[in-house]
Amino acid sequence: MQENKLIVPRTARYYTLGTSSEKTRNLWIVCHGYGQLARFFLRHFSVLDDGETVVVAPEALSRFYLDGFSGRIGATWMTKEDRLSEIGDQASYLNLLLQHMLEQLPQDVRITVLGFSQGGATVSRWLASGNVPVHRLILWAASFPEDIDFSSGQAAFAGLPVAMVYGSEDEFITAEALDRKKQLMAQLGISPQVYTFEGGHTLHADTLLLVNEQL
Repeated sequence: MQENKLIVPRTARYYTLGTSSEKTRNLWIVCHGYGQLARFFLRHFSVLDDGETVVVAPEALSRFYLDGFSGRIGATWMTKEDRLSEIGDQASYLNLLLQHMLEQLPQDVRITVLGFSQGGATVSRWLASGNVPVHRLILWAASFPEDIDFSSGQAAFAGLPVAMVYGSEDEFITAEALDRKKQLMAQLGISPQVYTFEGGHTLHADTLLLVNEQL
């Protein structure tokens, strides 16, 4: 048996908050976590809708039923199966989306990339894959991926302001996991600003505004 591959067109879905115009000063690309859908995830960012900000939530290309064979549906960025192809497809998707958005916006727009949970690993791999014109990175309740190529990663993250945010009651964030993430980031020259809030594995409006103000 021989494995073969074929690149095919896909229809990618994304949602936007705010209207692109010559008044836009800030563009956010926000990537959801495992089992979420972009339209629900985007609601957490309504506090950023100030008339000068556009928030874009791309949806992962793989969808599945969350429980059994019917009912609620979620999306996932990737699994361990054929992972290198998945990572490459993610980067192509997000690069194309960013290019599409920038064509509608002023040249001096400030770009923030946020990844929540599984989306944090997704955006980290994306930024490490090439020359993405990002100004800030926010990793929220996210695991920093251990498979990033350190030679390209160091160049991609050099001088990039990074925030690491998590809830004090997040069941997926342990002291050991935090130490490991900080070690990985240090190897890439990243010294993140760390923010915490009282809560679990979710976003938090007041903390989001604080990070936006300080980072």
